[in-house]
Amino acid sequence: MQPIQGDGRALVWHDPPMTDTVTSVGKDDSALDQLLNDELDKFNAAATSGVAPAEELTVRVERDGAVVAGVSGWTWGEASGIGMTWVREDHRGTGVGTSAMTAFETEAKRRGCTHVFVTSFTFQAPGFYQRLGYREIFRWESVPTAGRDDVHMRKEL
Repeated sequence: MQPIQGDGRALVWHDPPMTDTVTSVGKDDSALDQLLNDELDKFNAAATSGVAPAEELTVRVERDGAVVAGVSGWTWGEASGIGMTWVREDHRGTGVGTSAMTAFETEAKRRGCTHVFVTSFTFQAPGFYQRLGYREIFRWESVPTAGRDDVHMRKEL
């Protein structure tokens, strides 16, 4: 492949002559993200017939009309996963994060999940999850940089 164009956002290649394809590399592409999500949902549904499709699961904690904590993730079959957890700085250490996680886990269990997965960088909150009963199942060292790791955890519900 040889780059033929750069528009400040993406590089474009013409693939080998026999394929009639074009490869573009860029940053944000919400239309592509949606297409990939839709196509993978179709593929996964076909591969797991009899299992309900993955479903979003979110927990929002508000005080005086402002969000102070949240958890977002998914449930699918017996598994649940947390994509993001956040607690506003002035509410950390107050128990609001634990309450949000408990609500997430309770709903995941109600949906039939037996376990939940989460990842956290070492500079984020792996200790928080471990205090809630999550155990490390593996880590990617030096992600995103040397001296920092991406810690993957699991909890049985």
